[in-house]
Amino acid sequence: MRESDIGTLVRMGMGMGMGIESGSIDAELLPRLMRLMQQRRLPEAEDAVRRAIRTSPERGILWKILGVVRVQQDKEALPELRRAAELLPHDAEAQSNLGSALHARGEWSAALPFLERALRLAPNDAGVLMELADCLRATGRAREAVSWYERSLAMEPRCVAAHNNLGNALLECGERSHAIECYQRALALRPNDAHILGNLSNGLRQAGRLDEALAVARHAVGQAPTLGTAHRECGLALAALGQHSPAIESLTRAQHLNPSDAETYQGLANVLRDMGEVKEALALYRRAVELEPKRAERCCSLGNALFEARKIDEALAQYRQALALRPDYAAAHLGLALVFRQRQQPREAQAAAQAALKSDPDFAEALSFSGELAADDGRFATAQDRFRRALDLKPGLVSAIAGIAAHRRMTADDSDWLRQAKSLLGRPLPVAEEISLRFAIAKYFDDVSEFDQAFAEYHRANELCKRRGPAYDPNAVTRRIDAIIHRFGNALPPVSRAGGWDSELPILIIGMPRSGTSLAEQILAAHPDVVGGGELVFWSSAYDTYQEAQARGDRAEDLIPGFAAGYLDRLRSLSRDAKRIVDKMPVNFLYAGLIHSALPRARIIHLRRHPIDTCLSIYFQNFFNLGPHANDLATLAHYYGEYSRVTQLWRTRLPASVLFEVPYEGLVNDPETWTRRMLDFVGLPWDSRCLEFHRAERSVITASRWQVRQKIHTYSTARWRHYERHVSPLKGLLRDWPDGELKPLD
Repeated sequence: MRESDIGTLVRMGMGMGMGIESGSIDAELLPRLMRLMQQRRLPEAEDAVRRAIRTSPERGILWKILGVVRVQQDKEALPELRRAAELLPHDAEAQSNLGSALHARGEWSAALPFLERALRLAPNDAGVLMELADCLRATGRAREAVSWYERSLAMEPRCVAAHNNLGNALLECGERSHAIECYQRALALRPNDAHILGNLSNGLRQAGRLDEALAVARHAVGQAPTLGTAHRECGLALAALGQHSPAIESLTRAQHLNPSDAETYQGLANVLRDMGEVKEALALYRRAVELEPKRAERCCSLGNALFEARKIDEALAQYRQALALRPDYAAAHLGLALVFRQRQQPREAQAAAQAALKSDPDFAEALSFSGELAADDGRFATAQDRFRRALDLKPGLVSAIAGIAAHRRMTADDSDWLRQAKSLLGRPLPVAEEISLRFAIAKYFDDVSEFDQAFAEYHRANELCKRRGPAYDPNAVTRRIDAIIHRFGNALPPVSRAGGWDSELPILIIGMPRSGTSLAEQILAAHPDVVGGGELVFWSSAYDTYQEAQARGDRAEDLIPGFAAGYLDRLRSLSRDAKRIVDKMPVNFLYAGLIHSALPRARIIHLRRHPIDTCLSIYFQNFFNLGPHANDLATLAHYYGEYSRVTQLWRTRLPASVLFEVPYEGLVNDPETWTRRMLDFVGLPWDSRCLEFHRAERSVITASRWQVRQKIHTYSTARWRHYERHVSPLKGLLRDWPDGELKPLD
């Protein structure tokens, strides 16, 4: 957003002095070179100075002249300017010429030492002061840049570029009102400049003055209809006003006019992402990074989109790249925290969140996320306090509003919360935020027993979720289950006698999500000999590797010992001392046969819950990565049916000493009996602390983290009966469920 570098070339050209070595050059050579340059006979001047250099190669003044002559011919001059700076370390112009050339190439970090040296030698050069400020701002040091722009303006108060670029630096520092004043001063000196109008529009938009921002951007378009940045700012203002279609039109026009402008690609990506078009946005974020690979903001935005697209490892790489470019970048530290939490690394997530708040103590999003981390640890009062403080910093922050509802039971006394949440739905919101808000409002209505209103909000939230990812493919799911049944239906692979085949370390808790798997893990993890490992990603990729080997005709069973060894290594990375480690990845219900072949002494606990309660509970959660079946009752019914098919296979194929089924309803109605039975099954003695599981100090990041911190209750059993009028697509699941007939609500 800075102006052109014409001033740089002027200062490096005819007006420059020739420095301290001038007297040592042939008296005729220097005047002749100057005449040739004045007459624009630049090739002749270059030939003459090159001949002189061959005779006197250590004369810095000759290299300085050669560099300037080549710059004026638009030729590569960096080697000549660099040689001049080496030979003339005390010549301010030689240092500033090289710094200016690097500045013009966008090599901001490389330019800084030469511009700083030039200013030590000649402190009052306003142009060098401004270029130094530009480089500081471009390398993420906007706060330092402000004082250098101000020094430059003290010497040249009518410098339009300095006013404009100072505004850019102030805007990056969050000083929006001061930035707007700088743009207005620049416009007073150069009225109707479309570039400056675009910057003013940007400042007004960031200050929340959206109608003014749009008007200024449209004025810029009127002044320069072919200026891409003017159309870009118009598009960004329209997007902020929630006018997505015209925003996309303006940003697409800007993209055509200036296909190398990274800001336009990012702006268009932001609009598409807000609309839930994450896949399309990703391609644009990637292009923005390609265009500006050294801008931390670009890497961080790509990381955010990758995280939202469930590409966790790629997101991590982008956040780390952003921090390599800008170590104090709070948004990238927060991105790291999100990734670490998703990867079940709570200590690392906490450290990253603290780093974000250290870089920016008023970063409301980081404070809200730190509330989520406190909730993971069971510190719900702390979490609520952090959500409220985040809202003080940024009223209307959706993550904080949703967090308040997620981690406690709402009551009719929370009517102020409801009003605030509903008011946000009256303004344009990114799809992800609207989804989060509607799930939170739905939970409020469920908590206060207004079930029809709750279901209406859950339905709206899930319909929005469908826009953000691939559609559910029932045929693909059925084919996968068919393949598992075909592969393991007649016989399991031979039990491995290597790779830890005799280990009793693993306890795998399987079942549908929201079927009580987190509760069972929490109960077992309260035992002093057990460590809860959370949801470990392992067996899905192991199974894929196994079936690919089979498809190639390889001896797939030869891979099984390696699976066992790798899995045990993964478990032991969580604890070296535990006698048992729990993996509660629910979807491992698909791979129980392979798991048994690899680890025949591993114990598998299958949690079963009433099918309608299970499916409704899934439907009522804003899951991050569950899959497209979660957002529609009909697809949930299909998925549950396929789950039932494959788990029926394991009942016939796995020994009773390996597979133990626990009814969720039995566990919550008679926790001691079923806890004793689970401990007997996994070979551990009774410990009464298992009944005090809600007091256990461990991190839980699943959707059940609030529930598993409460004493056992039966509130969630037969919950479907409150929603009987809405569950028609699920009723078919009751055919094979004991006592499955639909009973009227008492």
